Amino acid sequence: MDITNVSSIEESLINDKLNRTEADFDQIDARVKEIINDVKNFGDEALKKFTEKFDGAQLTTLKVSQAEIDAAYESIDEEFINVLQEAKQNIIDFHQAQLEKSWLNYKNDGIILGQKVTPLDRIGVYVPGGKAAYPSTVLMTVLPAVVAGVNEIALVSPPDKDGNVHPYVLAAAKIAGVQEIYRVGGAQAIAALAYGTETIRPVDKIVGPGNIYVARAKKYVFGTVDIDMIAGPSEVCIIADEKQNPVFIAADLLSQAEHDEMAASILVTNSTELATAVQKEVENQLAKLERKDIARQSIDQYGQIFVVDTLDEAFNVANIIAPEHLELLVADPFANLSKVKHAGAIFLGPYAPEPLGDYFAGPNHTLPTSGTARFSSPLGTYDFLKRSSVIFYNQEELEKVKNQVVHFANEEGLGAHANSIQVRFNCEV
Repeated sequence: MDITNVSSIEESLINDKLNRTEADFDQIDARVKEIINDVKNFGDEALKKFTEKFDGAQLTTLKVSQAEIDAAYESIDEEFINVLQEAKQNIIDFHQAQLEKSWLNYKNDGIILGQKVTPLDRIGVYVPGGKAAYPSTVLMTVLPAVVAGVNEIALVSPPDKDGNVHPYVLAAAKIAGVQEIYRVGGAQAIAALAYGTETIRPVDKIVGPGNIYVARAKKYVFGTVDIDMIAGPSEVCIIADEKQNPVFIAADLLSQAEHDEMAASILVTNSTELATAVQKEVENQLAKLERKDIARQSIDQYGQIFVVDTLDEAFNVANIIAPEHLELLVADPFANLSKVKHAGAIFLGPYAPEPLGDYFAGPNHTLPTSGTARFSSPLGTYDFLKRSSVIFYNQEELEKVKNQVVHFANEEGLGAHANSIQVRFNCEV
């Protein structure tokens, strides 16, 4: 894990150190488009073909039965079920605070302006398989939609070689209230959700993380459906002063590194002594990890320690990075919170580590990655709501402003717009 001294804020240096951008998506995009077009043209047949090719499973049916969901739930030990239930309630409580309400503003007796808030009709949730099972993703993507009032939720997840979706995913789906589940993953699952097949009806929005093929497929279908974000590799940035515990910091950096080989774990500190101690502690802890091979590649390629002169400079570095997760391990994190401009989720103090947010605290763990926290937000209840403007004028109020509207329309050369106003008052065009 490299240590880099940053005497002044050098944005190019920071970005070069953390560059995880794929050089060329052309080959991936070409393959994704082929898969999507096959699903559009051949429906269920294409889904089964690609599932056999990529997942090694020969499917007779795409939909997971209620009996399978119930059996998966019964197979999970009661203690973990209780943990999922408690996490569910925390997530619901947090996301209920995000609910928006319709409103009307009565300017006077003749004008009413407002906004009507309506939940989406039907959404699709993608839950990854592969390197690990992700029941937390089920809860974090489904429950905000439930809180928002979405009536139909279709969940897709890649099966194992026997054609089974992971029991943890099915149990979490049951707890979250999802009954429509399909054993299909990859770009083909995104295509099915966007365009529909004989078995899977199309949705209005697709949410949930996935591999690069899933991410590129989501980008391709955007416009036909809405999407949450184009998620990239995960990252954590920790700002720490000289008084912090290097054992805690190393553990938090490695909790991110074990996600995948392209995950980035970053420490920014004003203490060379702490930087050196953390560097050594990362090596000590890494050797003991079950997923040490993945974490090793992540740390070697994208692990980084920046040493700066002051904590103010540390916040400047973090704002350049715009991390998915930002931990503030400083003497008074609340006093420094205003210095954070760009971050997906902010964890304050030594006893609010990033995994707390991943699983249990309640705020969503579907967060903007790869610097997109500069302009985007965590997944939330608001992502499953749409807003319609409401406008009412009576005759008297419209007559007061008719000349202004006609003038505006004529200046834009749109005579029919002007006429729409004038005909109501028997005016000449």
